Amino acid sequence: MKRIAFALAAALAAGLAQAQVEVKDAWVRGMVPGQDTTGAFLSITSKQDARLVGVRTPAAGMAELHRSTMEGGVMRMRPVESLLLPAGTPVELKPGGYHLMLMHVKQALKEGGKVPLTLEIVGADGKRESVTVEAPVLAISASGPGHGMH
Repeated sequence: MKRIAFALAAALAAGLAQAQVEVKDAWVRGMVPGQDTTGAFLSITSKQDARLVGVRTPAAGMAELHRSTMEGGVMRMRPVESLLLPAGTPVELKPGGYHLMLMHVKQALKEGGKVPLTLEIVGADGKRESVTVEAPVLAISASGPGHGMH
């Protein structure tokens, strides 16, 4: 009986660990022929203070966390090492702000397809968590879910 209780407690703890981060409205911008870079966007909420420290996808040779800023009337985009995820506060990765850059994309991403994204999260306690989502590919002109979807 103790073994069953221990196994149940371990399974519950594993489930809780996996549920520390919630990702909503993930999407990837479609691409024109010849392009090998695009952006991925989403909303992420962590139950505890944490940091988004990386992203990977089999669809691209490289994936990074980036930030777009307006400097002197010119939009600049630069990689960032991490993004703070304050406990309970949704953090938006969207066009014109923080976003995920997918570079050296292996095949053109077309509207209606799906792209697996694995987000790397580090909690305030130093524990690392991987969260994988399937992000739909939206039209090149889309600005988010519900825009450009048929």
